[in-house]
Amino acid sequence: MHIQKVGIRQFRGKLTTFLEGDGTVAITRHGQTVGYYIPAHLSRKESDLIALSRAAAQFDALLASSDAPQDELVSALKQSRRRRNVHQYETVHPH
Repeated sequence: MHIQKVGIRQFRGKLTTFLEGDGTVAITRHGQTVGYYIPAHLSRKESDLIALSRAAAQFDALLASSDAPQDELVSALKQSRRRRNVHQYETVHPH
């Protein structure tokens, strides 16, 4: 893990940038580390990957436990996604 070192004035001046980031920051004063900023949240990319991994595992379990042919399940998933996309479009662009 890479820890970025920044001076206390730079940290204070760019606080918003560091708060939105997902990396650990060592805060220094006169070259000596006086503290660390460690984000409490997962980055968006990291949390998306975790959710996708869980969804894939659930889908694999569904495929393994189902008597339906795999292509039928994939077709049903595609239809469901199309319906969801149409619903999202209609929500954003009402008639």
